[in-house]
Amino acid sequence: MTTLLVLTNLPDRSVAEALAQDLVAQRLAACVNILSACRSVYRWQGTIETSDEVPLLIKTTSERYPALQAAILARHPYELPEVIAWPIAHGLPGYLAWVADEVAQGD
Repeated sequence: MTTLLVLTNLPDRSVAEALAQDLVAQRLAACVNILSACRSVYRWQGTIETSDEVPLLIKTTSERYPALQAAILARHPYELPEVIAWPIAHGLPGYLAWVADEVAQGD
């Protein structure tokens, strides 16, 4: 089992908090960090856009990732949200075990 760190960005804090609460309540995530707003610059449909967004750092496992991704897509207000995941190569063993235990209870 691989522990993952998943990133997505939301348009405002209230939407970010609602998604974070939902992901933890469903045991799709052991923990979600809601970061301070940031400014994103990107090209969308041929136009350079800027927007303020609220990043979420989501801790889960590779086994729960498909359900997590589906939940994010079902609730995300963007047409094409950023949802990317990195495997955690190293970490405090007790913390990584806690993440695995928290999301395994959702199976």
